[in-house]
Amino acid sequence: MKVTTKGQVTIPQHIRRYLGVSAHSEVDFLIRGREVVIVSRGKDEETTASRFEAMRGSRNEGLSTDEWMRATRED
Repeated sequence: MKVTTKGQVTIPQHIRRYLGVSAHSEVDFLIRGREVVIVSRGKDEETTASRFEAMRGSRNEGLSTDEWMRATRED
């Protein structure tokens, strides 16, 4: 990855998706030993804290967890 004359790099699309980062999002760079870690912050941090959190409560078919597990297993 090349650094521009302004010190900029492009964050690869798969990393932006993983972090939930889009245009105008804010990120932080953390130095850990000899590594630099990029993390999203602000409202994006809540979005990426758990990719599954957004789905919580989305399955509302009236089945209990045990009933759902029995229905989805191939036993």
